[in-house]
Amino acid sequence: MSVSNITSTHPAAFLLIGIPGLEHLHIWISIPFCFAYTLALLGNCTLLFVIRVDATLHEPMYLFLAMLAATDLIVTSTTLPKMLAIFWFRDQEINFYACLVQMFFLHSFSIMESAVLLAMAFDCYVAICKPLHYTTILTRPLITKIGVVAMTRGVALMTPLPFLLRRFHYCRGPVIAHCYCEHMAVVRLACGDTRFNNIYGIAVAMFIVVLDLLFVILSYIFILQAVLQLASQEARYKAFGTCVSHISAILSTYTPVVISSVMHRVARQAAPHVHILLALFYLLFPPMINPIIYGIKTKQIRDHVLSLFQRKDV
Repeated sequence: MSVSNITSTHPAAFLLIGIPGLEHLHIWISIPFCFAYTLALLGNCTLLFVIRVDATLHEPMYLFLAMLAATDLIVTSTTLPKMLAIFWFRDQEINFYACLVQMFFLHSFSIMESAVLLAMAFDCYVAICKPLHYTTILTRPLITKIGVVAMTRGVALMTPLPFLLRRFHYCRGPVIAHCYCEHMAVVRLACGDTRFNNIYGIAVAMFIVVLDLLFVILSYIFILQAVLQLASQEARYKAFGTCVSHISAILSTYTPVVISSVMHRVARQAAPHVHILLALFYLLFPPMINPIIYGIKTKQIRDHVLSLFQRKDV
């Protein structure tokens, strides 16, 4: 099927060119990306397996961690296989509707990931600030409701985008200067009035990042106040140590977002591949590093994984 075949409103397919300006290095660039994707797959699948089989890990903290691992798997698996196909086989063509589906899953589950990190902050807050009521507040039905709300929010906010993009005529050609179907990269190819798409995309991004991050910061302000009120220094270290993994996960997720946002504003004249590499770093780094963080910092998970390897040795 040729990308030049045009329907009444949109092309039959788009061309994803990969990383503009670095096409000759695609094979070499694919090596660290493939390695990171492999680590993300192994790490998050291991987390899900350990939490599933170990009944002692069926607690709120680990159930939220399982949600985070699942969203990371979906986000990376939505984009990386096609990206590697571009790098290795120059398989640049992607069906128009497949592009919209990829965009929908990428953005909706990225929003869900932010919601899960917020839920994990709430878990830390209850564990430290209201320890006597922990089991009565964070019940299994509440955790299920939080998961459903997180998914519903992501799906609801992203559902309009495919329908909005479908109504445009794409007169600027079918070539997307990116490795995957990102909303604004597709909008740039559309003709007509795209102001609503631009405003909606920015508004959703700001709403999610600012609102979720604000509540995370508020949670840790209350946590810090509670920790500082503890009598002994040992109790303070122990209380704060329960949240170290979550703080590391937040930093690994939001730091690339902040860096990318700053770069878009202070380095507008930078080569396109700089911004795309930053976007790929944001896409791959958290799913790769989060299982390592929780595997190292969480004794129960670390011991269970080590026991699996010891059984194989026996």
